[in-house]
Amino acid sequence: MNDKSNIGLIGLAVMGENLVLNMANHGFRVSVFNRTSDRTDKFLAEGAKGKSIVGFHSLEEFVSSLESPKKVMMMVKAGKPVDDLIDQLIPLLQPGDVIIDGGNSHYPDTNRRTAYIESRGLFFIGTGVSGGEEGALKGPSIMPGGSKAAWELVKPIFQTIAAKVEGGAACCEWVGENGAGHFVKMVHNGIEYGDMQLICEAYQIMKDRLKLTPGEMSEVFTEWDQGELNSYLIEITADILKNKTEDGKYLVDLILDTAGQKGTGQWTGKAALELGVPLTLITESVFSRSLSAMKDERVLASATLKDNRRGDERQEDNRPEDNRQKDIKIELEEIRRALYAAKIISYTQGYMLMQAAAKEYGWNLNYGGIALMWRGGCIIRSAFLGKIKEAYDRNPSLANLLLDPFFGKQVLSAQSSWRKVISEAVLTGIPVPALSAAISFFDGYRSERLPANLLQAQRDYFGAHTYERTDRPRGEFFHTHWM
Repeated sequence: MNDKSNIGLIGLAVMGENLVLNMANHGFRVSVFNRTSDRTDKFLAEGAKGKSIVGFHSLEEFVSSLESPKKVMMMVKAGKPVDDLIDQLIPLLQPGDVIIDGGNSHYPDTNRRTAYIESRGLFFIGTGVSGGEEGALKGPSIMPGGSKAAWELVKPIFQTIAAKVEGGAACCEWVGENGAGHFVKMVHNGIEYGDMQLICEAYQIMKDRLKLTPGEMSEVFTEWDQGELNSYLIEITADILKNKTEDGKYLVDLILDTAGQKGTGQWTGKAALELGVPLTLITESVFSRSLSAMKDERVLASATLKDNRRGDERQEDNRPEDNRQKDIKIELEEIRRALYAAKIISYTQGYMLMQAAAKEYGWNLNYGGIALMWRGGCIIRSAFLGKIKEAYDRNPSLANLLLDPFFGKQVLSAQSSWRKVISEAVLTGIPVPALSAAISFFDGYRSERLPANLLQAQRDYFGAHTYERTDRPRGEFFHTHWM
């Protein structure tokens, strides 16, 4: 009888434990190891008890327990811990064995590690894993890249444990070479930043302008979740807003308004700057979290720079109730349409970044397949992604989502509501950086002529940077002695 494990996993934090349980629940035998042995013993005695999971206190015993070719998955903190663990594993493995990094590593590190590990005769996979703790246990979205030869070795396990969508399709497919998997996961997280910020701006407009209670807003988001905005983030927002404390207060009103971040949004913004992609909405979402962290300074500014345009207290509404409800319903529909249009821009920019990276690094990305991988298991999962897959099925070489007939029509039809919502928010003093960045990008992208002609003249004036002319062929440059 073969008592060797199908795969081994190192790192028994919650994500690691849940992935192991997911594998075992699907019939795989899994070996586990953790830097602290107590964590391994606790897991074996509790969550892993009675399952096809075996634990070890030394890396040597752990690696020896695996069937060949050996597959070792790391779920450890990104950065130096990954490199240190790789160096410990290499002497214990044989040519053709596979090391898998399932953490949130930065894609340049994955590029470097792939080359290094392949030079030692081994294979390396850097894979994004999205879906949080629940996804890891019940079915995450898995985005593998790295050594293409290793894909067939891990494919049966990864596609079995991944989330499934219509027709049983697994939310896991080969992404591309080197760091492509971790790059796609990074873009996923950037879009997640954008989606969350857009929802928060819609929430603040409903709270400060329409004076809705969290409970009333929960009903709105629940209704929106039944239509084209259907998504995991809309669903959990509805749940959050109706939650109350034991004394009947809405919990969301008691949470301090300072948002944290782990850095993947910043990575997305930096990649956009390096590749020259106008990732304006997602970058504004990152900056919005940074602004929220300035809590003490914002409190001071709110008292020092106070005016009467924005009232944070619920004011008496003297309209007849029927008229009030009718007006609110109209405004809520406009907010919904604005949110949907801006969401399209967020995904448009994310796909622009992936296309630029594919060109830069020589990756052959399947854009429709990526949308399918995000359809289930991950944080940004939504019905909306099916439309993106259809767009790339229609035209695999689509230059921009806005040029797809469906998405172009959706944004154009929503722009009246979109502009009205932003205008009313600005006039009321409600910050809407992501909604505003989205429509500015839309207007800029569809402008045949931008004021960059003046900007280029300024650059030539002070720095002799030269310019091209509209009445001469492209590629011919001129300089003027402006004085």
